[in-house]
Amino acid sequence: MSNKSPTSGFWNYVAECVRLLYWIYFKPFTFERWLRDIHPELKPTDNPFDRRSEFRTKPRLRRYAGQVWSLTAVVPMFAMFLIALVYTLVSGESFNWFISCVFLIGWFIGRVIDRGGNKNRLVIFLVAVLSIFLAAIFLSGVAFRVTQGVAFGVVFGVRQGVAIGVATGVATGVAAGVEVGVAIGVVQSVATGVAIGVAQGVAISVTEGLASGVVFGVVFSVAIGMVFRVAFGVAFGVAWIFGVLRVYFWLAELLWILTLFLLFPNGKRVNCLRYLPPRFDELIILPLPFMDVMILEAYRKNPAAARETINYLITSTNQQKVAAQATYGIAVDILNRCQRLSDIVEIANQLAWIPSPPPKELGAVLPQFLDISQNVRASEEATSAYRKYELLNIPINALRQLGQSLALTKDARTAVSFGKAAQGWLTILETAQRTLEEQAQQSTEIRQVYIAGNSLDPETAKNRFKGRIDIFREIETLALSEQPPVLLLYGGRRTGKTSALKYLPYRIGSDIVPLLVDLQGAASATTLKGLAENLADQIIEAARRLPRKVFLPYPDADKLDEDPFPALQTWLTEIERSNRGQRFLLCLDEYERLDEVVKATNSRAPLNFIRNLLQHHQKWILLFSGSQELSELEDYWSDYLINTRALRMTYLQESEARDLILNPVENFTNIYEPTAVDAIIQLTRCQPFLVQLVCYELVESLNGDIRRNQGNADTVKATAQNVEEIIPQVLEVGVQYFRELWRSLAENDRNLLRRLIQGETPTPQDKGVVRKLVRKEILTVEGDAFQVPLVRRYVEQVLEEE
Repeated sequence: MSNKSPTSGFWNYVAECVRLLYWIYFKPFTFERWLRDIHPELKPTDNPFDRRSEFRTKPRLRRYAGQVWSLTAVVPMFAMFLIALVYTLVSGESFNWFISCVFLIGWFIGRVIDRGGNKNRLVIFLVAVLSIFLAAIFLSGVAFRVTQGVAFGVVFGVRQGVAIGVATGVATGVAAGVEVGVAIGVVQSVATGVAIGVAQGVAISVTEGLASGVVFGVVFSVAIGMVFRVAFGVAFGVAWIFGVLRVYFWLAELLWILTLFLLFPNGKRVNCLRYLPPRFDELIILPLPFMDVMILEAYRKNPAAARETINYLITSTNQQKVAAQATYGIAVDILNRCQRLSDIVEIANQLAWIPSPPPKELGAVLPQFLDISQNVRASEEATSAYRKYELLNIPINALRQLGQSLALTKDARTAVSFGKAAQGWLTILETAQRTLEEQAQQSTEIRQVYIAGNSLDPETAKNRFKGRIDIFREIETLALSEQPPVLLLYGGRRTGKTSALKYLPYRIGSDIVPLLVDLQGAASATTLKGLAENLADQIIEAARRLPRKVFLPYPDADKLDEDPFPALQTWLTEIERSNRGQRFLLCLDEYERLDEVVKATNSRAPLNFIRNLLQHHQKWILLFSGSQELSELEDYWSDYLINTRALRMTYLQESEARDLILNPVENFTNIYEPTAVDAIIQLTRCQPFLVQLVCYELVESLNGDIRRNQGNADTVKATAQNVEEIIPQVLEVGVQYFRELWRSLAENDRNLLRRLIQGETPTPQDKGVVRKLVRKEILTVEGDAFQVPLVRRYVEQVLEEE
């Protein structure tokens, strides 16, 4: 047997109704989440009685529906009495209760009918409308007012359900009963403001169901009364100011935030976050000062509490702008507080909580600082002081570019805030780089300056890229010709094709704008739209990174969504018009990957785009770069690439390879005996990647000897014997290169290489295979020897393992 008395049950019910009213007006987001907990599909705009079939299995839904009905039926009466009393006290005028009560009676009848469901609702509504019409024609005086009041009450009570509720009855009743004139117009407008505030304050939020039911009754009924009594436009304007903007609550909230800000000193404001006005009122229309400042100051003491507050403002209030301003302030503060290199390295971790993409105030600048932080981290992870010194060039150059762009921006706030941080970071990095340079010069070990792995980047590799003058000259000549052909730069793996394309902007004239696009990354897109977006992003980024920076606009996002590649064609035309006098060399690296896109999307739209570019855009020249010739691709490629000029990227010339070995960077100490240089040339056959790899491992080996013997770099010289000793290490470290080369061969190719290792000579039947392997720069023209001895060593190792 329950111990709960009927009285306590009644008051619990009332308390729940009061809480609903509070949520509706002050915490609409909380109200919406609460409704989803009752029913996953229930929204504030829904009439719960439309789900009466579920009442038996969902008692919380049935209880909520009853509370909705109670509030929309009863609250207007209490509100009408309250407003009438205030009006009488303020104006000194008597309140006409008759018409107000008449409307409320009609309103109550409408609500009762509404609770009965949709049955006969249309008929009753038509009767109510007819009553108004007949009253307007045949009746006058009190009779008309009674008929009109009941009719309006029934209309709004039946038609609106949850959508128009409590406040409608309140406002109409008040307005119809008030004796108004110009002198008391403002007073009545205030009353209207109270009514509209209940309604519109929520109507502009997510809560439009029960909230609107509590509201629009007031709005409509006041409006009816105002039409009869005063200038409605003036009254509605005042009502909007006091009602929708909720000035009466905002004044209290303003006083409260000022109290918190002034009474609590800087160090203790972290304790105020839980008492900020949005914690109690999720829908504040007018701005409140100091909230972003308090969150920023709290972050310095308690980052977790500040982040939680920002997240609450974003997800549970309409204070997203305050959250963005606080985020902006925190980001700027953290960036400006960096004092050491380690602080810059940690920036990416400290700001990882900021959403991506960041707020628009940070969107253009913050990602650049994060990229710079990652580049500094990469420098710190380098294995030698000299390599760290070199890698710092990337973030230093990026900071200089960022400082220049900030100096030109029209946003003074952004320029000052982030410009100071950029200058501070630049000072830190330049100081660190000078220190690293001194450490590298004072080291007893040999500077590790060789790069064996990824393609060379001009910002960090500088003078390590050797030769290829003939390639650069031919590209420039063909690109500037009257009818330039499609250029195909092809060659074996790791022969320097991508490196050459990266250095291309530094080796040709300003009439040509080379734009490098990595199709290996673009081919990861599984849709045509994704591919088009990736191409556009890479083109824009490539233009921004040129020595002579070119800032290109973004393509129209809506057009990309609608039809990606025609949108790209339109975009390229716009680029041509805005950059007259220049030709754009679109370099598509790893072009073979387009085959993957064609197969994944089952569409040749990318190739049709290329053909259209060739036929209709004279200022765009195409350069394809890859390890395959066109004859090795699918047959359909020949339909798209006509008038193609092939440029072969082969091994370095011997003089270029010697220059790479002896002078990889300026002022490099000569650590080689002449016999060692000859051994490296013979072993690698001047293949650029292998030259770098052998030299890298040779320096590592010599430094190991220096550390063990406590020697000095000035007294160490590499010999041919040293080169021979590191071959096993070279094969192990470079296994990926050799493995890719071996796997790219057909079984017939491999069988011939096995036979050569075993001492056999090619037969006439092997003539076709020999030609193929010669073209791949694996065998000599005679077909009886390997071009690169290191490749032969790897194949011998493979045979031993088999």
